[in-house]
Amino acid sequence: MATCIQCNHSLAEGAAVCPSCRSLQPARSSARGQLAPGLQIDRGYGRIVVDAKLGSGAMGTVYRAWLFYDPKGPKGHEKPLPLALKQLNPRAMVQPEIRAFFQNEAEALRLLEHPNVVRFHELFTWTPTLPGGSDAEPLVSTPSMPRSSGPAVPPILAMELVDGDTLEDVIARNVARARLAGPGAFPGLRPDRAWYYLQQVLGALAAGHALGIVHRDVKPSNILIRRDGIVKMTDYGIAHLVRPMHGGRPPSPQELAPGTGAYMSPEQVLGRPLDGRSDLYSAGIVLYETIAGRPPFLPSEKSEFALRMDQVETPPPSIRLFVPQATLAVEHVFMRALAKDPAHRFGSAIEMGEAFRTAFGIPTTPEWRALGEFAYVAKRGPAEEPERAQKLATLRQIVAQAFRTQPMPARPQGQQRR
Repeated sequence: MATCIQCNHSLAEGAAVCPSCRSLQPARSSARGQLAPGLQIDRGYGRIVVDAKLGSGAMGTVYRAWLFYDPKGPKGHEKPLPLALKQLNPRAMVQPEIRAFFQNEAEALRLLEHPNVVRFHELFTWTPTLPGGSDAEPLVSTPSMPRSSGPAVPPILAMELVDGDTLEDVIARNVARARLAGPGAFPGLRPDRAWYYLQQVLGALAAGHALGIVHRDVKPSNILIRRDGIVKMTDYGIAHLVRPMHGGRPPSPQELAPGTGAYMSPEQVLGRPLDGRSDLYSAGIVLYETIAGRPPFLPSEKSEFALRMDQVETPPPSIRLFVPQATLAVEHVFMRALAKDPAHRFGSAIEMGEAFRTAFGIPTTPEWRALGEFAYVAKRGPAEEPERAQKLATLRQIVAQAFRTQPMPARPQGQQRR
């Protein structure tokens, strides 16, 4: 069993911090360039301490980490910053398309800088060094994405760590509550609460579409809700960028149709060229599920192939079949949002949001107008221009302050989500 390097207290496997004396612990083992609990990464401006593994998927593994700024640096007075570190899986390094997807995600987050999108911090690689010939505390000090002649090292995407729940979790709780309430209860969230989340999602999508970014995987599990009520779009891992700047070329929609069948647009299933209207179809399904407590086509009843075929061939059931309280106006907006032909859908996220807001009978608000203005300003040119940058900063503040009003119950320690 491992013990603390300072007080010899017994430690759980992979512990990065001693529960007794609170001292940081070195990593016990690590493959070349691979993250592990306890690793300390020197970034020059501060030190990143890897804490615990949060999850893993086909593309990468995500860890919780803490950034401790250099006390002598310009941010030395700031508190430690919690981060999510996503590292590309080693086996994916040999696939150029997957590497391009990973860089696409980093570039999409860097470009967006939107209050409803997880915040980009840094993209870098690192190689352990052994000070004094000891492997007790690997330290690194390498520039972002360096090019070397040695073996390829998996890149690391550092981003905001979101403490909260997914929209999928929120829907599940409301479905359970509705079943306990009995007949007459909304099967999912009430329209005003659903709109509270949807407008933030649409604001994030509108900004992305203005910059030529199509998310391609809009679904409840990729929508995070912070404890203070702010929604954060995440997982741009298969996002399509019209003009990627990293030089890599991920598969075109004609070569590969990634996504989740229950939320994919017909054109995405068929591998046709995509634009923002594909995301709007997916967002329409998300709203449908948020209110009805289930998507139009149930994943539990069909295979992935059958779900994708339904998206192409089968009209979605009327929302009023599951939500009798829904008005005809709401049904008509859903019919347009989920039209099989993109030409019959809404032309923009803001237009779609306005239609749902009106159908729900919800008055407009300054924050909803700010989300629309954010996308408009982002589309007009580079955010680096002083006047435009100042306006975007003001709009971010309006959005963040307005939505930071709906606290959620505290989650037990160690269950934060990216």
